[in-house]
This record gives sequence, structure tokens and C-alpha cells, in this order.
Amino acid sequence: MPPMHSSTRQPGLDTLRALAIVLVFANHYMSFVTDEATFGFASRIGWTGVDLFFTLSGYLIGNQILAGLRTGAFSMGRFAARRLLRTLPNYYVVLALYAFWPPFIDGTRHAPWWEYLTFTVNLGLVPGTRFSHSWSLCVEEQFYFVLPAAALLIARCRGAVALGWFALACGLAAGMLFRDLGWQAARPPHAGNAAFYTTVYYATLCRFDELLAGVALAMIRQCHGPLWARITSFGNWTLAAGAAVTALALKLFLDDHFGHAVTVFGYPLLALGFALLVLAALSPASLLARVRVPGAGSVAVWSYAIYLTHKQLCVVLARMLRAGGIDPAGPAGIALLVLASLAAGWLLYRVVETPFMALRERYVPARAGSGLPTPTPAAASG
Repeated sequence: MPPMHSSTRQPGLDTLRALAIVLVFANHYMSFVTDEATFGFASRIGWTGVDLFFTLSGYLIGNQILAGLRTGAFSMGRFAARRLLRTLPNYYVVLALYAFWPPFIDGTRHAPWWEYLTFTVNLGLVPGTRFSHSWSLCVEEQFYFVLPAAALLIARCRGAVALGWFALACGLAAGMLFRDLGWQAARPPHAGNAAFYTTVYYATLCRFDELLAGVALAMIRQCHGPLWARITSFGNWTLAAGAAVTALALKLFLDDHFGHAVTVFGYPLLALGFALLVLAALSPASLLARVRVPGAGSVAVWSYAIYLTHKQLCVVLARMLRAGGIDPAGPAGIALLVLASLAAGWLLYRVVETPFMALRERYVPARAGSGLPTPTPAAASG
């Protein structure tokens, strides 16, 4: 079975990527702007938007790597160069704002700058640290370099496919073990505490469940073609199953977010739910794959830039709105901050991300010897 590539945009993946950034925005709006569930349920469970991003990244990056390995076209150097050109420019521009622009500095403590520069700030991160939401970017960036190295090593072994599945299973089991150890160290009360976030929530070894779930989808697609064809023929059933599993995971987290059992087993359950949703988005007959949500494609394209800029921008602008007599929790305040976040994301995308992506396709094309880009199925994960 030849490796499968997608050369067209897929509405289902755009919808999920847009949903992920909307959830993150809703949660940050509650946590840092209004201190109340301004967007209701979406605010309370919005932190899971990061986990949805993880699942999408796990699938997309895993699919790239495995497809390249199957054809013998994968190059670690080319992969790393393309990843860095994709992620570093936007990130370093926003990091400069947090380092030098007073509204973004805002009197907050910062971690050692080398940790930001090397994407290791999530290791031992204390809540309230400046640019703390970059923790998820650190997890992804570390994953981008561990996964291809592991895949290259496994690909050289006999029975590579079976060994790959064994490695994924061990990774999921290790994640549960590390969260158990982290929970035992933090011993959070029911309301949670800072130690839980430092030892569990931000920690790389505790948060790769959704990334591995995405890689598992890529494994099925690239290594088990007939099975992939069969399961993607049940798109709407997969969508229903994904919605049901995700709803169960969310209920468990809402009921006892910091509990021991939920900490250990809740993240794999959430990973399963999101993996099923991504699978539904890749199933041609499903509603998620066929329905184009207006605006979702654009929001998906800008999602990385929006993620980087929206939190502190909303904090700064909310103060200005209050000084002008506008409540950030009211309709006018919400509309203004949503529009400002979209505009900032679009501006960063146009001014920084787009030129660097053009340079990437010119000097580090997806395929050696080709000056033409190879589109990926998600909006912002080239």
C-alpha cells in the first residue's frame, strides 16, 4: 500500500483547528480578563483546546515523517529546517514583545531567557510566569525532534511496524505513570494548586497523550492502508463516538479536575476522544469533513499567531476598556477584544509568518529537488 498524501485543504481539520483556538481564547478570557466564565461551558473546558492542537500536530507531523520513511525521502535535516522556519519567526517576535515592550512585561516575573529561547521553559514552570502559555509550544517543539529520531531508529529494526505500536503503547503507559508520580508529589487539594501545574500540567512527560494518539492515526494511515480505508468509511459513526468519548472526558475533568484518577486516566480518555474527532475529519463521508464552517479556514490559518498574541493583548486592552467605561465581560467589550485578537493574529501571520513560509518553500522545499510546496491537510501545520 503506497503512502497517502493530501494535496488539498480539508475542511474538517480546519474546523477542529479553529475550534481549538476558540476554546483556548475562551479559557484565557476567563482566567486573565474577567475572572468569570464569560463564555460559559467553553470557558471552563477551554484548556482542552491545547490538547486538541496536540492531537492535530501528532497526526500531521507523524504522517509527514512516516510517509517520508516509507518512500525513503525523509531527511532529518530538511524536516528540522522546515519545522524551525515554521515555528521560530512568530515565536521570537512575540518573545521580544514580552522581553522589551512595557505593556507585555507588565511587572511579571520571567523565567531565564535561555529557557524561552530553547523551548524548555515548561520544565519546572511556575504559574504566573511571563509568557506562561508558551509551555504548550515547548511540548510540541520537543516532540518535533524526539519523534523523528525515534521513528528513524525504529525504522531500522526488524518488525518496525510492530515495534512502533509497542513504543506507542509504552509511551501512553509511561504518561500515566509520570502523572501518577507528579500527582503524588503535588498532592493537590480539590481546587488545585500551583504545584499541580508545575509537576503535571506543564510537564512534557505528563502531557504527550494526545500527541501519541495523533501519531497512532498516522501509523494506521501509512502502515495499515486497508484498515484505514475501512475505518474512514464510517465517518459519521466515528464523529458520534468521538463526541461521546470527549463529552465523557470533559465531564470527568469538570467534576474532579485535580483528582488522582482523573489525572492519571483522564488525559488518555481525552486523547481517544480527540483522535476519533480527527479521524472523523479525515473521513470523506462525515459531516465534519464535508461541511465548511464559514471563517474556520481563515481562523485556522491564523491560529498559531493568534495563540501567541491573544492573552496579553486582551489583558492590556481590557484595562483600557475599563478606563473608558466599557466592561470587557459585556457584549461590546467582548466584541472589541475578539476583533483585536483576530487582527493581531492576522497581522503577525501576514508580516512575519507568510514571508518566512515563502522563504522555506524556496530554499527548503518539502521534497528535495523541488521548488514547489507540498501542501499539508491542516491550515497552519506545514
